[in-house]
Amino acid sequence: MTQAASRDVEYQHDGTRLLGLVVAPRGAAADNSSAAAVLLLHDAFGISDEMTTTAARLADAGHPVLLADIWGERATPASDTEIGPLIGAMVQDHSRWLGRVAAAHAALDAQPELAGRPLALLGYCFGGSSALEYLRTGAQVAGVAAVHPGLDLLDDDWSRPGSGSVLLMIGADDPMATPAMCRRLGDHLDAAGLDHQLHLYSGTTHAFTSPRAAHSPKPALFAHNARSAARAWAATTSFLAELSAPAS
Repeated sequence: MTQAASRDVEYQHDGTRLLGLVVAPRGAAADNSSAAAVLLLHDAFGISDEMTTTAARLADAGHPVLLADIWGERATPASDTEIGPLIGAMVQDHSRWLGRVAAAHAALDAQPELAGRPLALLGYCFGGSSALEYLRTGAQVAGVAAVHPGLDLLDDDWSRPGSGSVLLMIGADDPMATPAMCRRLGDHLDAAGLDHQLHLYSGTTHAFTSPRAAHSPKPALFAHNARSAARAWAATTSFLAELSAPAS
């Protein structure tokens, strides 16, 4: 984090200690006080080195970040046997799941580096699903970017959507975000009057940005794709620049 400063931020939800991480620009990267703030929602592995590196890259580009702790106690599950129950518990209890995201949003608003800026939600994998669910249930944000989200986890009730532009970055062969699922989500976003765009990456399946998937035992299900990951990063940074308020 050569161009960024970081610190832990502790907050609570329903009796659970959540330990997020603020990563703020420093030096020349901090000059644009109008750059969008980012609420970064981690993938299934929690606040891992991979997620902190992503936060640092965003800060180096001028965007202050709160990396949220959805699992609590900054848990970093390492295997399917640990991850499955965590995701399952959230999907079965949407009030707790979305309450964790809302608590992170409130914690972000309390940080001087992030308060008062346009806010973007950026989520990877389960974090992408979390960002979209938060939008579905009324989040008022400038934008939502979801990278290989599990669309199979989303509820279909969009009767009370929030506001914000939406960027979806999905592998064309992702079994957790099939063409039918993408069309259904697009229909919901259209009905809600939300601006949205879908980037589909050919020859790409789930978790394509994650180096952990470089030697996937199930490449038809999840696999790293360096080219698609680079394209998704370029799309994300362009989207965040578009959301940023003009410098005064």
